[in-house]
Amino acid sequence: MRVERRCLLWLLGALVVLCGSLFAGVSIGSVSVSVSDPIVHNLRIPRVLLGCASGAGLAVAGVILQAIVRNVLADPYIVGVHSGASCGTAAAILFGVGSGVGLQAMAFLGAVGATVLVFLLARSGGQLTAVRLLLSGVAIGYALSALTSFMIFASDSPEASRSVMFWLLGSLSLASWGSQLAAVFVVFGVVSCVVMLLAPHIDALCLGDTTALSLGVHPQRLRAVLLLATCLLIGSVVSLSGAIGFVGLVVPHLARRVVGASHRVVIPMAALLGAILVIWADIGARTILSPQELPIGIITALVGTPLLLVLIRRHPAPTES
Repeated sequence: MRVERRCLLWLLGALVVLCGSLFAGVSIGSVSVSVSDPIVHNLRIPRVLLGCASGAGLAVAGVILQAIVRNVLADPYIVGVHSGASCGTAAAILFGVGSGVGLQAMAFLGAVGATVLVFLLARSGGQLTAVRLLLSGVAIGYALSALTSFMIFASDSPEASRSVMFWLLGSLSLASWGSQLAAVFVVFGVVSCVVMLLAPHIDALCLGDTTALSLGVHPQRLRAVLLLATCLLIGSVVSLSGAIGFVGLVVPHLARRVVGASHRVVIPMAALLGAILVIWADIGARTILSPQELPIGIITALVGTPLLLVLIRRHPAPTES
């Protein structure tokens, strides 16, 4: 009972901080304006909402992927899903394959394509295991990152190439009211509900495939469902906010440190912390070199790296079996 009360207090505290962060994100900018100004409604509010959804989505994706491969170093970058979504969106921007919702479709197709490649590579010559998934994801991720770089250099439009380079480091500047922003929230809501329902099964998966089977959980089937959920999350987020790094790696660690290992509370805690981190990173990106805007991925990396090192030093991660 005491543990549950402590987790509830942490969740409520994070929710309060998130509400304050949303207000700060709307109020703080390179230019001081009244909250009734049109720029607040047309630009800042959708930007802050996108940051909230993106941070929460990336954090939940990180939690899922770390559970799938049973490795605390896993994140959307390492297992190739992020690289696939980035490659699909970069192709859409550089070669005019799609715009608007088309960008999200290309990002999702890229994420799915990367996942299929990872699955095929991981299953070749044996069972689909956590180690095979992790190693296959790293290989596919590097290959897709190289393909994205090739497309940038092969593009005939220097302006589009510069836009993609800035976008690859993350930016919320594309945020606006419309179907794209709504789609991100819908995808996040649906995926979050699904993974919350599967939280006990995810806990079993983290104990190992043999233990999961003894508890009535099919590891390979569950990994497939969770990877599809991750593709939806990463595809929708990356198509609008770009490649924001470190959120999916660092935030799950923070969530587990404060509420324990149960995914029933880790998932919502990670979502709240991820949203807070990205909102404040965006505030920094808009104000540090004002009026010039920094890519948000630079801020998350500068904050995430020392934070991760502190966590590792104070709480060494257990050795994976």
